[in-house]
Amino acid sequence: MHILFAGGGTAGHINPALAIADYIKERHPDAKISYIGTPDKLESKLVPQKGYDFYGVEVAGFQRKISVKNIKRNIDAVKKVFSASKKSRDLLKELKPDIVVGTGGYVSGPVLREAAKLGIKTAIHEQNAFPGVTTKMLSADADAIMLAMPEAEKYLKTKTKPIITGNPVRTELLKMSREEARSILGFDERPMILSFGGSLGARHINEACEDLIKWHNGTKKFYHIHGTGKVGFEPMMEHLKEKNVTLSDEVRVLEYINNMDVCMAAADLVICRAGAITLGELAICGKPSVLIPSPFVAENHQYHNAMTLKRGGAAEIIEEKDLTGEKLIETVSMLIEHKAKLKSMSKAALKCAIPDANERIYNVIMKLYTSTKF
Repeated sequence: MHILFAGGGTAGHINPALAIADYIKERHPDAKISYIGTPDKLESKLVPQKGYDFYGVEVAGFQRKISVKNIKRNIDAVKKVFSASKKSRDLLKELKPDIVVGTGGYVSGPVLREAAKLGIKTAIHEQNAFPGVTTKMLSADADAIMLAMPEAEKYLKTKTKPIITGNPVRTELLKMSREEARSILGFDERPMILSFGGSLGARHINEACEDLIKWHNGTKKFYHIHGTGKVGFEPMMEHLKEKNVTLSDEVRVLEYINNMDVCMAAADLVICRAGAITLGELAICGKPSVLIPSPFVAENHQYHNAMTLKRGGAAEIIEEKDLTGEKLIETVSMLIEHKAKLKSMSKAALKCAIPDANERIYNVIMKLYTSTKF
């Protein structure tokens, strides 16, 4: 069995593919896993680290805003469309996969299109409530469509009924109890806030969390672990110093949270962006959240993602244009000291979860694989 994945550009497209690949490998150690991605993006590092064969195809997205600079970029993008299609076709003929699974990003477009032309079975996994452009373009011809959120179906034209699978979730998140996590961190039963903006950080979230930390620092009412991201650590530490905030074991500011499974399990309230994979993890861990969708993503899809938890009663949303330290303090204060509210939100989050997402995705792929043998 040879499964080829195509997707990339951001961790939101790469990590689901790797999670699915790992799940298949656990059950079929002899299965061959290959990956086609963009040679200069994150996947070119992450995929080989996992031990899977990586092949690069250069693609570029089209710029919608009209300018001289963007016109030149779009001309270059058109050229790459043709070269990417040829490279994808050549690779598919060479690799001869049984199935091609696309997880989004521009690179999955030419790979899945050429696979369909060659008669290779194709599947798409869409992580977001509002599908990406590539998913919309490919969905009409794919042999299987897998959706993380049912809201996405109304935006697609498909030849087969989409299957709701949820997003694949790291299995380590399911193994840690709140009590065990708090023991590891050295925390007692006081409420804990976990906040982060991503591996690179998010300046507005960091700035609002500076005010939040100043608000509760010294009260000893809460624990708080905040991840600044790579570019935000030094500025935040300097700002906290200017605000006369002294950190302690109860309030920890880190550049990167290396033990996210422990911190997530220990948290009573999570403040973060609304990426699809993050929301799946919040749901499966039953964590109440304050979501701050990134306004810098295509089609504002993080806002649509966040609304799935908001409508379910599991989250509050603060749009970045409305985000201030005062607004964040007001929202957190409303939640963190009210155990009944947090408990209700936790139950609501669990209701939004699809705990067997990995198995559902695996079953779709295996059914497609079986169909290639008859």
